[in-house]
Parts: sequence; C-alpha cells; structure tokens
Amino acid sequence: MGVNLILGFFDGVHLGHQEVIKSALDDSESILVTLNESPAKFFGNDVKYILSRKNSVNKIIKAGVSKVVLEDFETIHNYTAKDYLAYLIAQYSPKSIVTGFNYTFGKNKSGNSEFLKNNQQKFGYKYICTSPFSMNGEVVSSTLIKKYLKEGNLHKANKLLGSNFILEGNVISGAQLGRTLGFPTANLEYPKEIVEIPYGAYAVKAGDKLGIMNYGIKPTVNQSYEPIIEVHILNFEGNLYGKNLKIEVIERIREEKKFDSTETLKEQLLKDKEVCLKLLS
Repeated sequence: MGVNLILGFFDGVHLGHQEVIKSALDDSESILVTLNESPAKFFGNDVKYILSRKNSVNKIIKAGVSKVVLEDFETIHNYTAKDYLAYLIAQYSPKSIVTGFNYTFGKNKSGNSEFLKNNQQKFGYKYICTSPFSMNGEVVSSTLIKKYLKEGNLHKANKLLGSNFILEGNVISGAQLGRTLGFPTANLEYPKEIVEIPYGAYAVKAGDKLGIMNYGIKPTVNQSYEPIIEVHILNFEGNLYGKNLKIEVIERIREEKKFDSTETLKEQLLKDKEVCLKLLS
C-alpha cells in the first residue's frame, strides 16, 4: 500500500502540526521523520523547546502516526536538498510526502515545498502541503506559543498546543518549609532545554490530581537564589523523592511575591488553593 511520509520538526506538536499529521493518515502506514535536536542547537545556539523531544514524540504517536524516526542531524547536516530527498526515497519508498507550508530541509535550507512539488513525478510520490492553520486571526506556530509561554499566558499557549504545557523532572529534596505550613511540596529543577515561564503561582495537574505550583526564588524565606519548581499536590500523601514527576501547567494565577511573614504566606497559599480548585473544577 505504500508509506505516507511526514516531515518536520514538530516542537510542541501544536494544532498546526496536528493538521499536517491528519493530512497523512489513511489506511496506509504513516512514518514521521524528524530530528533528534534543533539544527540551531547543532550550530551552537541556545535552543529552548516547548516540549522535550520525548514528550513531542509521545504526542505524535497519540495523534495516530504509526512510527516516528529521529534522525541524527549531525549525520545529515551536509546533505543537499537533492541528496536528502534521494535518501528518503531509498529508505521509505513513500507513496506520499506531507509537510507544513513553511518546511525547509537540506544544506542552506535549499529544499522547500516547491522543491518537493516539482519532484513528485520523478520519484513517484504525491506531495501534500498543508496551509497555515489560524486561530482567532493568528497563525499557530511554535514561535507564537513560545511568546505566550514567556509572558505567562498559559491559557493561550495551551489552546494553541491543543494540550497542556508540561514540566517534567526528578523530585529533589528541599528545605521542607512547605510541610510546616501545611503545604508539603515536591521540588524540581526547571528543565534547562524547555522555554522558561515567568516566576509565579500556577494551577497544575499531576496525573489525575490537582495542584498548586510555585516557580521562583522563594523571596519570603530566602531559601534559594536559584529558581526552583515547588508543587503542592492536593489530597496526596506519599514520598516522591527521586521519582520522575510530570506536571501539566494549566494557568498562571499570580506573580511571585515576598510576604511579611510565613503566616502571611500561608494565608496566600490557602487563597491560591481556592483559586486552583475553582479553575480546575
């Protein structure tokens, strides 16, 4: 029946990416070929992702793709557009190739939608190029989603992602001040490769449980000048130290503040809890 080949980087697998994937799904096998890292990172730039590559791949599979192939960019970075297309044809013998409207490939980005369109007859595939996907008058893109995340606008970012922004890491030990306030927390380092959201309090989910997350430097207690993620999971008892924790960040509820005392901080945490329960109910 032949293979439907999907090409692109798919950081975050947002609604626009999901339209590309849908265009390739039929009764045939679908294979999405992407990269293990951003080309910009290979060339020495500091790259921040919306989702880790692992979580992006998981989201791609959930969208219905049969198989995801992560190419090593170092291996193929010198391929011309002609070389890379010939490599894909030899590797997969696709009946169709599907990309987004702004997909580029090959050395100096010499390959694009026009190149793929012009080579259909030569290599015997059908080329499908999806149009820009817009929501509320804005073209959905990874760049726009990163902008919203940096502004702390999780509501808009999550709408364009079609799912919630994820922070993930191993739980580390903290000063356990939260426990004395009645708000025990699981502490995580902010993932270095993920777009950084502003300091503040957020409504979150951890699995099927609701929670409050604070990201920042804890100015009230001066425990840390290094930013840290602290998550209080509602109605949870147990030891999470050393375990991997995946947090879905739903909405920012306030900026980080310095309080006069730990008692005032506790009062604010109780208010935060009420806000989270209303938001997530």
